[in-house]
Amino acid sequence: MSSWTPTTYKTRNWAEYNHSLKQRGSLLIWFDPEMSWEAEASGRRGRQKTYSDAAIQACLTLKVLFGLPLRQTTGFVESLLKR
Repeated sequence: MSSWTPTTYKTRNWAEYNHSLKQRGSLLIWFDPEMSWEAEASGRRGRQKTYSDAAIQACLTLKVLFGLPLRQTTGFVESLLKR
């Protein structure tokens, strides 16, 4: 019995190959423009909420989806909202 050897491929179109590698890292997330990221004032004593419940839910969903720690999720969401 012969041992298995991995198949080798020769890339012939480097421009297309580089473009496909770039597209692998592409991520497009649409946020509802009507969603309010800031929380409304509660009118009660104490520190007021900074973010709305919908914003927190969106961040936690991304956290679970990508398996990120909380601080990485915060940075990830900030980078998405920069535009």
